[in-house]
Amino acid sequence: MESARIRGAVFALVAAVAVVAWAGCGADGADAGVSCPDGWLDMGGECVEPGPGCEDGLDRNGDGHCDRERVDWSREARLPEGGDRRDIYGLGAELEGVVESGLAHVLVWPVDISGALLPWQPLQRMLDPDATERRVLDQQDLARRMLGFGTTEEMYDWVGLPRFDGSEEAMPGVRWPEGLDAGTPLGAGIIDTRWGEALTYSCATCHVADLFGRTVVGATNRRARANEYFHVARQFYPTLPGEVFQSLTDPTELELELFLQTQQSLLQVETREPLVRGLDTSLAQVGLSLSKRALDEWASVERARQRNPRENLLDHHAADSKPAVWWTLRYKTRWLSDGSIVSGNPIFTNFLWNEIGRGTDLEQLERWLRNNMHIVDELTVAAFATEAPRYEDFFGLDRVDLAAAQRGQAHFNAICSACHGTYTKGWELDDAAERTQVELLRNVHLDYPRETQVVDVGTSPQRAQGMAGFADRLNELAISQWMETVVEVQDGYVPPPLDGIWARYPYFHNASVPSLCEVIRPARFRTTEFWIGPDEDPDTDFDHDCVGLPVGDAVPAEWRDDPHNRHDTSVPGLSNQGHESFLLDADGNEILDAAARRDLVEFLKTL
Repeated sequence: MESARIRGAVFALVAAVAVVAWAGCGADGADAGVSCPDGWLDMGGECVEPGPGCEDGLDRNGDGHCDRERVDWSREARLPEGGDRRDIYGLGAELEGVVESGLAHVLVWPVDISGALLPWQPLQRMLDPDATERRVLDQQDLARRMLGFGTTEEMYDWVGLPRFDGSEEAMPGVRWPEGLDAGTPLGAGIIDTRWGEALTYSCATCHVADLFGRTVVGATNRRARANEYFHVARQFYPTLPGEVFQSLTDPTELELELFLQTQQSLLQVETREPLVRGLDTSLAQVGLSLSKRALDEWASVERARQRNPRENLLDHHAADSKPAVWWTLRYKTRWLSDGSIVSGNPIFTNFLWNEIGRGTDLEQLERWLRNNMHIVDELTVAAFATEAPRYEDFFGLDRVDLAAAQRGQAHFNAICSACHGTYTKGWELDDAAERTQVELLRNVHLDYPRETQVVDVGTSPQRAQGMAGFADRLNELAISQWMETVVEVQDGYVPPPLDGIWARYPYFHNASVPSLCEVIRPARFRTTEFWIGPDEDPDTDFDHDCVGLPVGDAVPAEWRDDPHNRHDTSVPGLSNQGHESFLLDADGNEILDAAARRDLVEFLKTL
């Protein structure tokens, strides 16, 4: 309290100096700004009463108010007139510095009380890539046969972690954290806990991607097997006897305690193997894990439920989806692909869902969040500030037909913009003749609904329906009420802004359509079976004409060797139906001919 009073006195002094400075700016002060009451601050022409301080988060402008307080997370939230919320906390010149801090949390999951923490030193001894001892090598061979990997590097590749490209900046003006070398796996982090060092997986596992040799923050990682990793761990980790773990890894007493604690946490977790590589089964993991907990406000441990969970829709209902890109957050006021989070900061949801899926005690989690709000703030700022990758930056200007893209804009405005927003391009500006081709291709502005809409266009409803498996239970939790997060089941999905749409294939929430060529055609023309491979060679792994995955004879042979890569749209939950009524006239004929479709795809490349 004393420090708060001192801080308030300093604020008052600064305000008084500001008022004196203002008084001398003109003969009559008519154009000098605003005159603030004594003790108030002039914050860019707006009078702000100094607050008591923000000891639990960010206050980068020093006004005594937490920066997060300026954000409306309610169901009545609207985007600012004519803009977006990229700078979600209004940090201005301070933004890039906070994004750099947030990026560290993207790469290393910061929750040191998480239920699923793997003792790092014992694990490293068992999975050491440089091991020479025969006993260890035999253990690794056994693990390789049982799990699919035998060393830490093999484990990271199996999970599908992106590898750092060695660049200086993660996004314009934002440097990568120190200590990263080219080739470093991103998403696996070592954190210090009271039990010693522990391995954990972070946001980067699913929301950072390798894209043709570059690391893209906020992109969907199509190669991620994070949910499958948890599924495998859930099957074997709790059954491994403690004495066997001791004999294999020689842990300290605290490391053994952490191992046993993680075993108990995983007994509260239920998992589902994703239908295909790159899809996320977090809905099932959260809903089914809650079914193994008590029905009190903290979803407490209930041993009897671990072997006999309550019945849940997600026991038999596939609700897989792909992790969404982050760079569209700035345009939204409700969250998830179906818009079912109608209020609350989506980063809170990220923490809560991850930790329910790791068997974490929710009372401990709320205490941790309250004590680490600066981490929540920094991660929030970083996620909202991510930038979409530009097609021409990856493949060159000669891959974009400017005249075709300009023609395609008319088709986009006629059939797409009502849901996805209207883009103003550089080529539409009065000084377009003086601009470079790079500047002509840029998005100048997006006119998107100020309140996020949910629309049912006939795509597979299973992911949206899956929310019914746990929405009510989430809303009942004390931690959800503290977060002011509300979940409401929706009919349909959010038609998202299309920034960086070229890099978001395969398309739809369930990754069921391989390319933009097929998105803009009726479902009867769409590929029913395709393979999802790595984004390495731009000549073989990407279809530039259709923007997306190669299909048919163009599929690289090695992609077909892994059954996890195969996407079969006849499987429930993987349907490629819908999103076609606006493509047809009253007689059911396609509105766009082949030439118009090519132009539309060319325009979509530029977003």
